[in-house]
Amino acid sequence: MAAQRGKDLLLKMDENRDGSFVTVAGLRTRRIAFNAETVDITDAESAGRWRELLGGAGVQRASLSGSGIFKDAASDASLRQVFFAGDIVPYQVAIPEFGTITGPFQLTALEYAGEHNGEITFEATLESAGALAFAAV
Repeated sequence: MAAQRGKDLLLKMDENRDGSFVTVAGLRTRRIAFNAETVDITDAESAGRWRELLGGAGVQRASLSGSGIFKDAASDASLRQVFFAGDIVPYQVAIPEFGTITGPFQLTALEYAGEHNGEITFEATLESAGALAFAAV
């Protein structure tokens, strides 16, 4: 994969749950992590007493955190409303020249910051709340 501009990473939300994703923010700094828990099935008869794991049995999850600038006041209001309602809505993260990750997330943290002579920025953390889909570009 060639070097890419980080500014092109977009956070989109389907607030109405009708399949139409609307860009709410561009993320300046971001991190997405995929994790899978393991299920240990090691017992006294395990070969050499080496740990054995049960494939496909653990819980999978994704966590997305990032900071950036809202696209507009309506995007800020939409994300804020979803946060205070505790709603789980479909989000889409567009990673340029790589693909998109789509699925239900809960917004678990929302922070605002700003300098007296600069723009207001936000930081957000989203946790997966169901099955995610990846589509390559």
